[in-house]
Amino acid sequence: MRKILLPIITILLINFTAQAQLKADTSKIDPSLRGQYQLLLSKSKTLNGYKLVNPSRLSVFWQNVRDSLNTDRKQLVITRKKIEDQGKEISDLKKQISGTESSLANSNAKLNEISFLGIGFTKSNYNLVVWGLIIALGAALAIIILRSAKHIHEAKYRSTLYDEISQEYQNYKVKANDKEKKLARELQDERNKLDELKNRGK
Repeated sequence: MRKILLPIITILLINFTAQAQLKADTSKIDPSLRGQYQLLLSKSKTLNGYKLVNPSRLSVFWQNVRDSLNTDRKQLVITRKKIEDQGKEISDLKKQISGTESSLANSNAKLNEISFLGIGFTKSNYNLVVWGLIIALGAALAIIILRSAKHIHEAKYRSTLYDEISQEYQNYKVKANDKEKKLARELQDERNKLDELKNRGK
């Protein structure tokens, strides 16, 4: 029974130690995907021109790649949504500006004849109507610009929140790494004690 269990326990311990070593290595080296890839290559052995990659290291690297892709995709969806919203606002603004320009063109064409909806106006009343429309459109434009500023502020806030969460995640990874190292040391101490007990028993 011991002969069967001992190789299995040894393989599991080697695998666990390799994973802990990989996480320890990635905390010391460039944490970007490129840095992790370079680390993976540098820790791999070469045999007949081929790289022998540790499956545990490869699994951790693949998980990091998937996490990075998921984060980038989420950010891309958010950015596309913002661009789409801003495109709609720009289109509305262009329509409003186009309407204002056409009304000004009509007023310039009929400079000598002042009439509105078939009703004649004096120059002062006509000017009041035109300026009232311009002020109303300007107020609408100001409201749209203020709303755009609010969306920009919200985007900055979300970005700051993302940075804080990212920082907390990095801190968590460091703590988890330290905990794994401590557990590995305790495991090694227990192994050493077990070996001493076995040696005494002989």
